[in-house]
Amino acid sequence: MKSKSNQSPYVPQQVLGIKYPEKPDEHMELLPKIYDTVFDEHYPYLDKTSGFKFFSDLIHFGIYTLVQLVLPVRYCLRVEGRSILRKHRKLFKNGAMTAANHVMRWDFLTVLLSVRYHRLYFPALASNINTADRGVIRAVGGIPVPTDSMRGMKCFNEAFDELHRQKKWFHAFPEASSWDFYEWIRPFKKGVFTMAYRYNLPVIPMAFSYRPPRGIYRFFKKGCPLITLRIGEPLVPDQSLPRKEAVNLLRQQCHARIVELAGIREGENPWPCEGD
Repeated sequence: MKSKSNQSPYVPQQVLGIKYPEKPDEHMELLPKIYDTVFDEHYPYLDKTSGFKFFSDLIHFGIYTLVQLVLPVRYCLRVEGRSILRKHRKLFKNGAMTAANHVMRWDFLTVLLSVRYHRLYFPALASNINTADRGVIRAVGGIPVPTDSMRGMKCFNEAFDELHRQKKWFHAFPEASSWDFYEWIRPFKKGVFTMAYRYNLPVIPMAFSYRPPRGIYRFFKKGCPLITLRIGEPLVPDQSLPRKEAVNLLRQQCHARIVELAGIREGENPWPCEGD
């Protein structure tokens, strides 16, 4: 989907005065650490207790009711391309992976609502599971990526193996860090595309872009942009290629597609595709 205008995308940080890190995968802000969870082979990467299931169901109920009402009001949210999900339902029969640029605190919830009641599971930053947000992150599908335990990583992979056998959907933010209302598409990490290749999952590219506040929003948004989420045609890993080549190709295709969906003109995006 190409930009409908010859103008460049709306640049909200020029209005909001946001300062971004120098490294494209650096985090703008990290929540304070309040727990000391160890992510080794003893950690429950898939929590199957009845208490956790109840809490997860409760959180999802709140997302599908309250958050679904709040997002259109808070950001005048538009979601374009849902018909693509209906058109390719057969392709998604064994699961799928959504991938999007990471631009705000509520972006995952927006993606979750856009796929209409599919639970999404995603690799989560382990340090975030040691913050006050850990309960919600786990409840909505976050599975921490161990950084210093090989046995923990084995259990992490086994958790996603089990979810794939159950034909669950996955989500990824390939940029690896959130930059509030950033209009360009940053480099992508290859790990999530390795996962897509491993499970032969179609990747559904999605792009957040922005609109200037208009009408009544000009009086109380104070430059904060209105949000559009565009859904693109799915990309399928090329299983005929060697793994490394197929993963790199899938990453390139997904990055190019998300740049296009964001309304960025060809050759205008300042970042390369490769992020590692």
